Amino acid sequence: MQYFSGRFKEAASELILDFHSSIHFDQRLYRYDIMGSIAHVRGLSKMEIISKEDGCLIEKTLLEILEDIENGKITFSTTYEDIHMNIEKILIDRIGDVGKKLHTGRSRNDQVAVDMRLFTKDEVKKIQSYLIELIEVTTNLGKEHLETYMPGFTHLQKAQPISFGHYMFAYSEMFKRDFIRLNNAFELLDYSPLGCAALAGTTYPIDRKFTAHTLGFKGPTLNSLDGVSDRDYLIEIMSALSIVMMHLSRFSEEIIIYTSNDFGYIELSDAFSTGSSIMPQKKNPDAAELVRGKTGRVYGDLMALLTTMKGIPLAYNKDMQEDKEVFFDAVDTVKGCLQVFVGMVKTLKVKNEVLLLACNDGFINATDVADYLTVRGMSFREAYKITGEIVSYCIDNGLNLETLPLEKYREFSYIFNGDIYETIAIKNCVEKRKSLGGPSKESLLSHLERLNEFLDGAKIDLINYRLNDIM
Repeated sequence: MQYFSGRFKEAASELILDFHSSIHFDQRLYRYDIMGSIAHVRGLSKMEIISKEDGCLIEKTLLEILEDIENGKITFSTTYEDIHMNIEKILIDRIGDVGKKLHTGRSRNDQVAVDMRLFTKDEVKKIQSYLIELIEVTTNLGKEHLETYMPGFTHLQKAQPISFGHYMFAYSEMFKRDFIRLNNAFELLDYSPLGCAALAGTTYPIDRKFTAHTLGFKGPTLNSLDGVSDRDYLIEIMSALSIVMMHLSRFSEEIIIYTSNDFGYIELSDAFSTGSSIMPQKKNPDAAELVRGKTGRVYGDLMALLTTMKGIPLAYNKDMQEDKEVFFDAVDTVKGCLQVFVGMVKTLKVKNEVLLLACNDGFINATDVADYLTVRGMSFREAYKITGEIVSYCIDNGLNLETLPLEKYREFSYIFNGDIYETIAIKNCVEKRKSLGGPSKESLLSHLERLNEFLDGAKIDLINYRLNDIM
């Protein structure tokens, strides 16, 4: 049976039916499709387009179909192409001609559009919940290490001392932005296209505001042509997810580096590491490497949909069926990576002594030597030049800034006194940096308070979110 068979004299070939069919991947929308249909039939009944009795029978049967799907009692068929036609066929098989009234004033174009928006709303909130878990993990780990000093890097070369807490809070901020970015995208997708029909709305006196609010949307989309053509919200969410993966990939890269034998700053738990099939001594950060690798996959999903949409005229075109697999893959990949990351970071071991020892080379307190001279009246550029000469002397003579004798310091500038050694002590280098966002304990405690305020608010937002489950 073909739902478009009235127009055609010949049956479609099995090849084209299989080629068209999307049921093997869009069946995961079954719950959202039934939700949309219940809202639609309630709207038809409210406006007396169908009788209340027919509306109640259709809704009751749709709920029975939902229960049967979730209990594994229904097998979908490629004969009916997609999840929409499969569910409608089951409905008609069960209640006959009354079931044929469901599609009054509706097209698959607005049906699939509302399904995808409902699905996307739910998935965004799931991803945000994982982001909150990860922010809590990085924030709590940072809180434990406010005074665990380590080298900070630029160009992967030791630059200035920071604390491990400062380092963790940097990632808390990144993932916080990801949460906010998804919130911003959510605001634009939270409008219902149900009632746009194929592209030009419908002649039936439907109430689109009623169905939109029934489904938990802010309201209806305002142009029927745009309502069924729009996939911006998927692209925007996938763009945000690509940035999430970029952040996870950067974090993964540092985990891989910092767990290596040459650094040894941190150690992953056995539960989040793997071994080698031939080298018994190996403990590999495969989870971090896989997250880094999967980043390109999510980027590819985004580019695939952008490329699909770039040349499509209004309104619906069959090309748009290609939105689902890449979007499903992107959200599934991101959710999996976030869950792995929460466990991996939560169980990693920070090697405090190794981190502190790593501060003893690389001249990471050189900027503090220059600042010492500057606060005593020398211009920063002159202080910078003199400090560079001191570093060069130390390198040539196997010394560091802590072991350079005071008389040598004074050969470079009479300004130096014995307090230079206290000034360049690693702890003091960090704790003097009390500016907003700096690595001192004082600054970090202020930052911690703000992160906790954000987490409290974000959790409330997630608790308040309810996909309006009309079933």
